[in-house]
Amino acid sequence: MSTKPTASDWFVSSYSGGNNNCVEVRFTGHSAEVRDTKNRAAATLAFGSHRWNAFLRALRG
Repeated sequence: MSTKPTASDWFVSSYSGGNNNCVEVRFTGHSAEVRDTKNRAAATLAFGSHRWNAFLRALRG
């Protein structure tokens, strides 16, 4: 049984400051998807869990 993400799964970082200049993220189980908050209908980027975790480690680094 597969769980398909819904629109309510998207979230914005608490660090965004509410200025609407940020991205939204959702987790699908196998990847992290990212989209532009200002243009939600545009393309969505998907990153595998290994790449997403490497990205987060680099931000913290």
